[in-house]
Amino acid sequence: MKLLAKFNIVLILAFGLGMALIAHYAHSFLMDNAEQQIVREAELMAASASATKDYTANQVSPVLAAAASKAATAPAGASADSPAAGAAPDGEPAGSNAVAEPPPSTLAAEFHPQTIPFYAANETFKLLRAAHPDYLLRETALNPTNLNDRATEWEVDLIYYFRDHPGESRRVGHRDTPTGPVLWVASPVAADPDCLQCHSLPSAAPAAMLARYGHEHGFGWNPHEVVGAQIVSVPMTVPIAIAERGYRDLMVGLIAIFLLTIGLIDGAMFLLVIRPLRRVSENADRISKGELELPPLIATGKDEIAEVTASFNRMHTSLVKAFEMLNG
Repeated sequence: MKLLAKFNIVLILAFGLGMALIAHYAHSFLMDNAEQQIVREAELMAASASATKDYTANQVSPVLAAAASKAATAPAGASADSPAAGAAPDGEPAGSNAVAEPPPSTLAAEFHPQTIPFYAANETFKLLRAAHPDYLLRETALNPTNLNDRATEWEVDLIYYFRDHPGESRRVGHRDTPTGPVLWVASPVAADPDCLQCHSLPSAAPAAMLARYGHEHGFGWNPHEVVGAQIVSVPMTVPIAIAERGYRDLMVGLIAIFLLTIGLIDGAMFLLVIRPLRRVSENADRISKGELELPPLIATGKDEIAEVTASFNRMHTSLVKAFEMLNG
């Protein structure tokens, strides 16, 4: 086997081992980076949903409750902006023929799901899904008032996991779906005191809510008990595709660099080692066949190849002198 072929085998083995290690670690790195990107997106969506719930609970619901209370205590035929009871509009004296209007319906007499933080979060997320249909937010519970929010089998297991691990505030996992792999980020939902106004006992719940959802579901919650989970599901198809494309581009680039490096090393080996040694070998073969009148080989530089060439020239000169002495 030629020297260059042996050298190429060594290079291929060395580069092949290096590329295998690079391929393994690069693929792991790119996939981990894609998963971290998905987790960040899911956490951002979960934070957005939580902010919507907090805004509804702290600002929207109190305002509507105050308006309902004010409307409930207003005299018949009067409103917050109307004249006091007993006074006729446009300056007419009391006791005129003005007919009192029937009392307006109050917010307390009706149930408005828009005042419920979970409802607000889910409805807001539905608007987001118009642009990202594969993204999903679930505010799910073991015993919800609205049966559409009842936990599925795997969500039930997740809720019980949070119950059994009270110190854990987040869990990340994967699921296979018909549209591809999905990464989910879940956090527990505990019953705070405000929730118990509607979810403790049916007798304590607003009558309008009972009329809408009935007496069978959504009750029996205990303070600070984990009753559900907020689950954000994000498809992994796009990030994985990006990671795979990056991995493919990296490997193509490495293979191109490997081939270019092999070519450059082979060229250098041929010019600096193979060709000078081949000239020495050819001259040695010709001298062994009796061709003594050969010009000396040119030795340039101070490397090992130049030293071998110079040594061969000295041997050639000594051999010619020896033959001259023998021939008298």
